Amino acid sequence: MQITHLGHSAVLVEVADRRILFDPGNFSDRWHGVTDLDAIVVTHLHPDHIDPQHVGALLADNPDAAVWVEPGVLNAVDLGGRAQGIAADTSVELGGVRIDAVGGLHAVIHRDIPRIGNVGLVVTAAGEPTFFHPGDSLEAIPAGVDVVGIPMMGPWAAMKEHVDFLRALNAPHGFGIHDALLSERGWGLAFGRYNEMTPTTVQDLRASQPWTPAS
Repeated sequence: MQITHLGHSAVLVEVADRRILFDPGNFSDRWHGVTDLDAIVVTHLHPDHIDPQHVGALLADNPDAAVWVEPGVLNAVDLGGRAQGIAADTSVELGGVRIDAVGGLHAVIHRDIPRIGNVGLVVTAAGEPTFFHPGDSLEAIPAGVDVVGIPMMGPWAAMKEHVDFLRALNAPHGFGIHDALLSERGWGLAFGRYNEMTPTTVQDLRASQPWTPAS
């Protein structure tokens, strides 16, 4: 498995000869122009996870890619009829790769803001580490996760909730995502706390260098 963080929540996972892009949102442009994708998968409809302005070009650049999105995205973003819904507690297959959707709801931002759908996505392939992209929720704790994309900061959670999430998940490896709202000092604070206070060794992949996690 090789992982490249392409800014905020956008993550390219290369596993079992498949290239899968998660959450190409509008808080980053490093995923623009990515080609040769086998799948594009989206956790929820917020534009920092799927960019309505530029996703059309991404689809055009990857005409053969499967597109799976949390069902609420289907009515919110024009995907040219390419996408299929992936609801919580369902799964899809891509060659030797399985993607399981877990959870179902976005974290509470405020009691006055209606909750939307959110699926965490668990990627497994024989002989490879298991990867988890939680989207914008810390509620689902799937078993057997080896590598987690860690939301470093969101307006829907406090640091204590992130620490408890990582302790419960008990994944040995992780890297920071959902970090576009953080200053350099804020990022460093979260990075240090999550490394010090949880069982997860957190990597800094902000330079978008490909990373191969230990098996």
